[in-house]
Amino acid sequence: MEHISEALKERNIILETNDPVAAEGFTAVPNFILKNKKLSVGEKMTYAMFISYAWNNNQCFPGQERLAEDMGAGVRSVNRFIKGLESKGFLTIQRRGLGKTNLYTLHYQVKKKTSK
Repeated sequence: MEHISEALKERNIILETNDPVAAEGFTAVPNFILKNKKLSVGEKMTYAMFISYAWNNNQCFPGQERLAEDMGAGVRSVNRFIKGLESKGFLTIQRRGLGKTNLYTLHYQVKKKTSK
């Protein structure tokens, strides 16, 4: 079975629109991220940006400067958000060496509600 990223590379649907919102695309953020009380607003936004990058590129390794620019935040803040996500188990960072961006792996941690 073909991976969805391969199917998406072949553009068989063209979106012709003057709507700038539709032209820029959308990012679906899971509700368990949006409603997670353990995550700060910055951590939630950072996670959403990682999802956006991963869907567009099938991989997720933006530089922190790029991430900060896209979020409208400082690099130090982005670094703090990333460390928070890592310490809470929502992502893993693979450092790839000098001059290369880190590789980020996102983790979905959906917990089932227990019935009483």
